[in-house]
Amino acid sequence: MLEPKTLDDLARRLAESMPEGVKVLREDLSRGFRSTLEAGLGRLDLVTREEFDVQAAVLARTRAKLEALALRVAELEAAAGIKSGIS
Repeated sequence: MLEPKTLDDLARRLAESMPEGVKVLREDLSRGFRSTLEAGLGRLDLVTREEFDVQAAVLARTRAKLEALALRVAELEAAAGIKSGIS
């Protein structure tokens, strides 16, 4: 999830981008944008960067093990004289 400071900054920038005539309502718009952003982002299935990096490392290790196993199976099949259909 985004940090509160990031949400505040995004809401502030949205409010500042409103036309001049509406800028009087900037504070109200900023709060409204922030709550809308918070609610919308809260419904998304997001993970932290840290969790993403951990899962990416797990995936990399799993891929390496899979490649090693595939190579080992190919070696065993070659030694047994079996033709592999895996590429």
